[in-house]
Amino acid sequence: MFAAQAILAVHLVIIAFNVAGLVVIPLGAWLGWRIVRVAWLRLLHLVLLAVVAAQALAGRACILTIWQNDFAGGAGSPAPLIMGVVDRLVYWPLPFWVFTVMYCGVFLYVLLLTMLVPFWDRKG
Repeated sequence: MFAAQAILAVHLVIIAFNVAGLVVIPLGAWLGWRIVRVAWLRLLHLVLLAVVAAQALAGRACILTIWQNDFAGGAGSPAPLIMGVVDRLVYWPLPFWVFTVMYCGVFLYVLLLTMLVPFWDRKG
């Protein structure tokens, strides 16, 4: 059960990072924040969303979701309350194709952000 909780925690951090980037990048560009030009953060954001979209297009669930299910499935006791609440926030009961469309749309949005808010120095 601890492994499933740890995987869920990592998954939440990744989700928070990805969702935050969708808002922080355009907002930061508008407000002149230098952090939105940090190349390794932007590349990490782009790669993580590319992996999510690619897995969805391949018809596969996120590897973290698979691992969490594997570890939680073997537990004899019910999941703690907080884990159940977080699971309901992260895992929506929708058809897989809906997620594929959403993930691909978000990835295309991040590609657009890369062009509109480049993370390299325009002066250089």
